[in-house]
Amino acid sequence: MDDFYQWAGILAGILSIAGYVPYIIGILQGTTRPNRATWLIWALVGGLLAFSYMQSGDAHSIWLPLGYFVGPFVTMILAFRYGYVAWSRLDTVCVVAALLSLIPWIFSHNPLMTLMINVVIDATGAIPTLIKTYQEPETEDFWAWLIFFAANTIELFAIETWNLASVYPVYLFFLAGFITLFTFLDKVKKRKHAHPGRNN
Repeated sequence: MDDFYQWAGILAGILSIAGYVPYIIGILQGTTRPNRATWLIWALVGGLLAFSYMQSGDAHSIWLPLGYFVGPFVTMILAFRYGYVAWSRLDTVCVVAALLSLIPWIFSHNPLMTLMINVVIDATGAIPTLIKTYQEPETEDFWAWLIFFAANTIELFAIETWNLASVYPVYLFFLAGFITLFTFLDKVKKRKHAHPGRNN
């Protein structure tokens, strides 16, 4: 049974990396415009979360957190050159909050508490992208987020022991789910406008 959890975790990790292929291609083509604040926070907190999750979670499901550190780091670099230009007060607040999260991370000797704090900060960093995607879903890549959602779903099956550390993969599942939904509804809306006769 241990092999099942291990392979589920590895598959989730592979998919989490694979999702960045269409995402990065979209950035370079100009069709995807990532929010700079979000990816800066996700790269920073992603590294902290991966380290914390490795200490407090089970080893079979560590691959997804690792994938979600490497991917955001590369995306962050691209975002500052090709990303969404607008920088709001909310973006600044989220970045400051993420930086402040370094304080308890450095001084805390409890990996689980650090994980919980950073999940909250990571979710705060997701707010600008969630709002942007809801308002301008065309700025995000549907296929990339669908792959992320698939990875996050499989990751839930890689959890051998459900505890507080499981909050992280559950959070990722809902985050990718909402962004996938927003981009999917936009594709449906555009298809209806392109073929109005099919609504009859």
